[in-house]
Amino acid sequence: MSRSVLTILAIFASLITIACDAATAATAIPDPIVDASLAAAKGEQTAVLAGGCFWGIEAVFEHVKGVIDVKSGYCGGAASTAHYEMVSSDKTGHAESVSIKYDPSQISYGQLLKVFFSVAHDPTELNRQGPDTGTQYRSAIFYTNEDQKRIARAYIDQLNQANVFGRPVVTEVASSPFYPAEDYHQDYAAHHPDQPYIVRYDLPKVSNLRKQFPNLYRGR
Repeated sequence: MSRSVLTILAIFASLITIACDAATAATAIPDPIVDASLAAAKGEQTAVLAGGCFWGIEAVFEHVKGVIDVKSGYCGGAASTAHYEMVSSDKTGHAESVSIKYDPSQISYGQLLKVFFSVAHDPTELNRQGPDTGTQYRSAIFYTNEDQKRIARAYIDQLNQANVFGRPVVTEVASSPFYPAEDYHQDYAAHHPDQPYIVRYDLPKVSNLRKQFPNLYRGR
């Protein structure tokens, strides 16, 4: 189903369901047992995550302290198919993703994953998120080094062993180049805060970040 059709449907559903979504979308989860220590000096590292429509994931991490920049894009397929209309066909292998540049002296990779798993998306949904279906909306962590791979896999194992979500975490852990999305997708939620899809599906995620992680939340 196209996002334009979903937007029309969201107009009718948003007023009665936003409060419910905001109350149920976030899940309290434990800190990762395996994580990187905070760096002694300021720097820049990159995390690449996928969890449904990139508008909402981007919106969440733009409000996380220690994050320097967030870009929407595509990961998992070839450079030649890293275009929105092609990715939307569900035939490219790409997932809508975000590249998160962060300061490892301010926030750890594991803490970014904690936000990702708890408020940014539902890691138990396979090849979909909410109303969006297809492998381009899958849950995935695209690691950029072996430490990230180790931390991601250990955290997924930890969450599954504790049965935190009541269902298995289906998040893929893989390595793939990141390709930035078209300009009109960048900062989409910030530029279109009244768009029904954003109101219905993405703003509750930012609200949950503020409520569940007050020490990590920052305004824009």
